[in-house]
Amino acid sequence: MNTLYLYQNIPLHLDPTAFAVGSLSVGWYSLMYLIGFSTVYFLLVYRIEKKEFTIYNLQFTILELKNIILDFLLFALSGALVGGRVGYVLFYNLPYYLHNPLSIISPYDFTTGKLIGIYGMSYHGGVIGILIMATIFTKKYKINFWQLADFIVPAIPAGYFFGRIGNFFNLELYGRATTSWIGMHFPLWTGAGPLLRYPSQLFEAFFEGVILFVILWSIRGQKKFPGYFLAWYVIGYGIIRFLLEFFREPDEQIGFIFHYITLGQILSLAMIIVGIGVYFHRNRLNSIIK
Repeated sequence: MNTLYLYQNIPLHLDPTAFAVGSLSVGWYSLMYLIGFSTVYFLLVYRIEKKEFTIYNLQFTILELKNIILDFLLFALSGALVGGRVGYVLFYNLPYYLHNPLSIISPYDFTTGKLIGIYGMSYHGGVIGILIMATIFTKKYKINFWQLADFIVPAIPAGYFFGRIGNFFNLELYGRATTSWIGMHFPLWTGAGPLLRYPSQLFEAFFEGVILFVILWSIRGQKKFPGYFLAWYVIGYGIIRFLLEFFREPDEQIGFIFHYITLGQILSLAMIIVGIGVYFHRNRLNSIIK
């Protein structure tokens, strides 16, 4: 049994369940997201302790800042969950949910009579949800939105790394069929078929997680105007996601748009445009203020 064979069959030996206690089971997907959340929090705590975060016109102790950041991440998490779900419903499968509205929030499949959980989240919808919650949060604490965003975003990709690893362990979001040696066999029950598939979850973990994190974290001290890092984060993620969509299997109910691009690429293009707009708007506004 050669090394390539072992590599290509890794997914066949994965169990989405990390452990079970009685009837309660905990999946690797949930654990990875918890680890990702914790990683982002401790990176931000590191920045606070290094005094890389100050709030205009307000005085907080280091402990108070840590609590504020934890509160924000919990706010953001709720926004990501709700926004991600609503985004999936609106962007990816609206006709189905118009006919089955209870499926939006119900883990029960009325067609099969089985408990299947709530399936389907949209990254882009999650971002919108986070932005809405961030706006509410900054108004509550009287914190500058752009300042908080610039502090948070260099750490965010580190959480994506673990989230995408969670997707891999959950045997979901696999890539397109390929004849390349880099492809992997996913279990037949996932719908992947017998063909080799790009492990697009691992591609995303590396580029959305590791590469984007290294770039943003390494330049975190080079802020030029409020909104600088948020703009580059939106642009950077949009570019990476657009390119990686060429390896990712499109959603079955949507397929390819114009026979070539995916909905994820269209949404990523929108991110890039918005990011560029934010960059030039905030830069121009900063020049006027100066």
